[in-house]
Amino acid sequence: MSEPTLLAIDQGTTSSRAILFSKQGDILATRQKELVLHYPHNGWVEQDAKDIWNDTLWACRAVMDAQPDAARAVAGIGITNQRETTILWDRKTGEPVYNAIVWQDRRTADLCARLKAQGHEDMVRSKTGLLLDPYFSGTKIAWVLDNVPGARKRAEVGDIAFGTVDCYLLWKLTSGRVHATDVTNAGRTMLYNIVTQEWDDDLLKLLNIPRAILPNVKDNVAQFGETTPDLLGRAITIGGMAGDQQAALIGQACFAEGMVKSTYGTGCFALMNIGDTFKESKNRLLTTPAYRFDGAMTYASEGSIFIAGAAVQWLRDGLNLFPHAADSERLALSIPDNNGVYMVPAFTGLGAPYWRPDVRASITGLTRDSTSAHITRAVLEAQAYQTLDLMDAMNADTGHRPDVIRADGGLVSNGFVCQFLADMLNRPVDIPKVAETTALGAAYLAGLHVGVYNGLNDITRAWQCAKRYSPSMDAVQRDKLYAGWRRAVDALLQD
Repeated sequence: MSEPTLLAIDQGTTSSRAILFSKQGDILATRQKELVLHYPHNGWVEQDAKDIWNDTLWACRAVMDAQPDAARAVAGIGITNQRETTILWDRKTGEPVYNAIVWQDRRTADLCARLKAQGHEDMVRSKTGLLLDPYFSGTKIAWVLDNVPGARKRAEVGDIAFGTVDCYLLWKLTSGRVHATDVTNAGRTMLYNIVTQEWDDDLLKLLNIPRAILPNVKDNVAQFGETTPDLLGRAITIGGMAGDQQAALIGQACFAEGMVKSTYGTGCFALMNIGDTFKESKNRLLTTPAYRFDGAMTYASEGSIFIAGAAVQWLRDGLNLFPHAADSERLALSIPDNNGVYMVPAFTGLGAPYWRPDVRASITGLTRDSTSAHITRAVLEAQAYQTLDLMDAMNADTGHRPDVIRADGGLVSNGFVCQFLADMLNRPVDIPKVAETTALGAAYLAGLHVGVYNGLNDITRAWQCAKRYSPSMDAVQRDKLYAGWRRAVDALLQD
């Protein structure tokens, strides 16, 4: 019999992917389709939920067609997804009642501000570890119920289902037999109490959301269901699910308290494992489920930054500074320094630790001799400054600075970004052998469920470092650069 393989579904903000992994964690095949983002109004970001499903199904079929032998050996499927993105659909037909509202969407900023002014944020934070921000799913659900004709009435009688993208894909893969999510995605809705680990009546009442629309919540390793045979040729167990950042934490084998992974994809997300006790942040970070196995919860401290790689895409597609994202590294290295130019990439507001959904991006320090290279370098440098903001906040919360950062995501292919990150954090930055850590984490979860792996020690042993970037910048230069960043941010916050 062939050695078992694992299929990971990685449904992200800008693409839907399927990856076949070997038991050893090697990529056997991958297929991907870009996903269109829609911007119907200023600050609004949407996707067509049907495209999410159709592209995902296409990717799964294509990757299995590419490796028929490996496809026949698939023992289980793991799902990971863009978190907080909100979908409501008809339970009978499966038809979405509105476009998917993407995590970046800011349409509920006024509602969040109003709830905060009414004094509700302390209650929300103590139950969910989150802040009152449009980022999370709860206010997005409320918007759909209040603005789509008939949606609220249908929801109250149980005709409508809500789910984040993982939940919606599970529903579609099982032809509507299973309406479930995992604890890491539930914990990002602003409706799930991560201390008592249940949907919370106070939070549901606050946002006027009927309990009838909510999915069941499972561990990250669980029997989520089986695919309908006609979709992928046979019924396959779906044994693992996790939001993308938690899946990356698992793929990076950050199972010891104090370990940190930082992902540089569309946004930048740093997670620190903080153990089995809920700790409320005092520095405007988030406390979030890291993972839950056999009913035992592990928490993480998270710094969420909305724009990272998306800023490089803007340089490429919006400003047409270069044809390929990889060209940004060459441009940044073509000059000796940033010449005082800073970019704060707040295209959809500022995330942690500022939480200002109202501000927008800025470039400061421009002079007559500024060039496209300086702007490009400023965008790439911003990733390190943003991460340093997060590390300082984590240190203030926990008293701990990690000895090393495990980094992943599309931007880690940029050597300038990685070296500058190591220099600004004054810590080594390790890049894993398998760069697709988010998908790998989902595969690991499925593998744990079906017995391909015996436990977390198997995953820890499998992790390998492909390249280490060591800091080489002196403290005077580091402090000078960071002071310039803080001035740029302060100027933006004061507008």
